[in-house]
Amino acid sequence: MITVIKLHDKYFKPFISAKEIDDVLQRLAIEIAEDVGDEIPVFVGILNGSFMVVSDFIKKYPKPCEVTFIKLASYEGVKSTEDIQRLIGLTQDLTGRTVIILEDIIDTGNTLAEVHRIFKNEKVKSLKIATLFYKPEAYKKDFKLHYVGIEIPNKFIVGYGLDYDGLGRNLPEIYQIKETQHMTNLVLFGPPGAGKGTQADFLKEKYDLVHISTGDVFRYNIKNETALGMLAKSYMDKGELVPDQVTIDMLNAEVEKNTDANGFIFDGFPRTNAQADALDKLMDSKDSQINAMIALEVDDEILVERLLSRGKTSGRTDDADEPIIRNRIAEYYNKTAVLKDFYSAQNKYFGVDGVGSIEDITVRLSTVIDKL
Repeated sequence: MITVIKLHDKYFKPFISAKEIDDVLQRLAIEIAEDVGDEIPVFVGILNGSFMVVSDFIKKYPKPCEVTFIKLASYEGVKSTEDIQRLIGLTQDLTGRTVIILEDIIDTGNTLAEVHRIFKNEKVKSLKIATLFYKPEAYKKDFKLHYVGIEIPNKFIVGYGLDYDGLGRNLPEIYQIKETQHMTNLVLFGPPGAGKGTQADFLKEKYDLVHISTGDVFRYNIKNETALGMLAKSYMDKGELVPDQVTIDMLNAEVEKNTDANGFIFDGFPRTNAQADALDKLMDSKDSQINAMIALEVDDEILVERLLSRGKTSGRTDDADEPIIRNRIAEYYNKTAVLKDFYSAQNKYFGVDGVGSIEDITVRLSTVIDKL
């Protein structure tokens, strides 16, 4: 289960494990050692962020080396970086030495520009740059990066020496900021006649959520002859099941239309473990997650009675035939049984009594949602 952490006012999700970091540092240590050969390099860490990287890296370096830490004087409160002529902590003579800067992360490259400018006066044999993390989308400089550990998206990260306003440096792994901080996403299930549609209407109003009904989404795309709609129709016309990815792409389009939403109610999807897993991945790509699967639970006989009663006015033939109704109910349980296990394994399954007045059922649902 994904463990989201909170630092100050922001939420962060797991991004890169301690094991992945360790493996990358091992690779970098071997790569640099092979390049340097018999020379004894001077590894330079720039404080504050690089202390963890440097500490773990030099323990993996297989040959003799020297290590020192420096700090840019501009970080000490100097107003103009134009006035900086030195690095705090740089005391040894580096003339003729191979110097390798060990950075925790390179994004814009501004720090790198200062380092290059200052080291020009040190008469080093060569100056090379190694970084554990690199954000190519953010990098705006022309300086060569000689050794890169992991390329990452241009999103804020914490952990392993990196902080958010002082917090997070001590985390052994990397966490990435969740850009949608307070979204609530529900999968709403209920057998035919459970009142799912009615409750979805109440819940979307109460919690300001967007209700995404798979059936409505399909009908919209087919009616408006969108590319996805035409693709789905091509399968349906041949009597074939629409591939999960087509459905997911339709849902993704709906989510993208409502990027400022407080969350979503997914109705009619997922129906299989593969679909549930695909939905998890979709929401994760949006820096969000499914918070709960809520299933309305109603006794079969009550469902049959409700649907037969509804059939008198709805005009739906499948609401007027008891064997068809019972078959629909059985089909629902067959399909949702595996999903109950899927979400129960994530502690996200909630069964709610669907018998009583509409208001009573809404209260029960709200009690579950309010605790999420």
